[in-house]
Amino acid sequence: MAQAPTTPTLEQNPLREWLILPRSPDPSAMVIFGASGDLTARKLMPALYNLALNRYLPSGFTVVGAAVTPWSDEDFRKNMLDAVTKYSRTQPVDHQVWSSFAEGLFYLPMSFDDGEAYARLGACLEKIDRERGTGGNRVFYLATLPDFFPVIIKQIGAAKLHLESQRGTTAGAWSRVIVEKPFGHDLPSARELNDVLHTVFREPEVYRIDHYLGKETVQNTFVFRFANGIFEPIWNRRYVDHVQITVAEDIGIERRGAYYEKAGALRDIVQNHLMQLLSITAMEPPVNFDAETVRDEKVKVLKSIRPVLEQDVVRGQYGPGWVAGQPVKGYREEEHVAPDSIVETYVAMRLFVDNWRWAETPFYLRTGKRLPSRASEIAIQFKSAPHLPFQKTAVVGLTPNVLVMRIQPHEGTSLKIAAKIPGPVMRMRTVNMDFFYGSSFLIESPDAYERLILDCMLGDPTLFAREDEVERAWGLVDQIEAMWAKQPPPRFPNYAAGTWGPEEADALIERDGRRWRRP
Repeated sequence: MAQAPTTPTLEQNPLREWLILPRSPDPSAMVIFGASGDLTARKLMPALYNLALNRYLPSGFTVVGAAVTPWSDEDFRKNMLDAVTKYSRTQPVDHQVWSSFAEGLFYLPMSFDDGEAYARLGACLEKIDRERGTGGNRVFYLATLPDFFPVIIKQIGAAKLHLESQRGTTAGAWSRVIVEKPFGHDLPSARELNDVLHTVFREPEVYRIDHYLGKETVQNTFVFRFANGIFEPIWNRRYVDHVQITVAEDIGIERRGAYYEKAGALRDIVQNHLMQLLSITAMEPPVNFDAETVRDEKVKVLKSIRPVLEQDVVRGQYGPGWVAGQPVKGYREEEHVAPDSIVETYVAMRLFVDNWRWAETPFYLRTGKRLPSRASEIAIQFKSAPHLPFQKTAVVGLTPNVLVMRIQPHEGTSLKIAAKIPGPVMRMRTVNMDFFYGSSFLIESPDAYERLILDCMLGDPTLFAREDEVERAWGLVDQIEAMWAKQPPPRFPNYAAGTWGPEEADALIERDGRRWRRP
């Protein structure tokens, strides 16, 4: 008797063969400045553990944590195990993998402006090179407050930790630096930080990280456009009515009042996340997928953005309200926030990309805190069919075709199309064709930091921001900030927590005869 076919298990999933890396990273050591902080616990260490779990880390890979907290190596290992146990996307923790991984965790208490501490760090790295075979290859990760970035860079340069000639290793050793956002707080400060970086590291060695670029849906935008013949021919002003890009959060400022009072939504989200999503959506097809070729095309988009007019930008600030059935306080009532603060927690804008592909096609961007739900997506709304021969047909909620790429929380893609409702008469309505990563590939999507850290070790900067990208984005933000400075103080708060933003944001898009999507 023939046996019934078995359902493939996760280990049998034939699609996993495509997940094998084309090459492995070189043995290396990573120095995490700010290793006792929240970013290391929540994101970096779980990402490194999962890379080890999936056998993506090179042999001998070593982490040196550096921070002012007076920990020992054992303290560091214990606290990082607690962090992985709490925050890793894979549970439970594989203690055999962790035990092997933890052998390469070390900790150095230090003040970031102490030159002697960097000498001790250099001696520690040389010992690791000898004992663990890391070959002098080094990644410096700046996971500290932005004020420490220039301090740490200058000290690395003074101690010559980045120079191959100081390590006594064979030729070919490399050094790279990962810089977290925010990269400056305006264009002059971003340029100043770039100047400091370039006194120590060459531009190809600088990896400015934006975790949105590590998300699967963002990367899949490239594939949807450039690997599918049905999308690229219609990805232009002839067929696209408009584009909406949304980064919505249901949380407030989460004890970050002091930071947010200096940043606001424009600097915190628009300058990096939204500008990156816009440039990827609107870029021209690159001739290849080399890092510089891709980033050249992204910069061209930023250069093509039309100067923003006052009526094309709306800002808002949330007041008290209800989120998920719970009462929440307004922004001005948050800790470390001025009671009369005019810092924005919401921004909506209409942009135009003045090039051949997108001329007069509006891009609507919005981001906000304390909105009804957490959602990040890119929505491409196509123009309606020029003629519908169904005048006498019953239509139930028929809407234009929309391609939605969901970045979070449920990564996937959906396409809205018109379809006939089953039955003996002709009736139509809009239906969705959905694609979800988990159900299609039978694996959980990796965290964005896993992909980005691995890319840095591989020397691939494609998904990291280049110097001119950062400066172009800051130029747009500074223009808007200067425009706001000339206006009278806004009447904040102008939207209740748990709503989709101020009425002015609805008016911004409705005056064009369009409406915001509800993610």
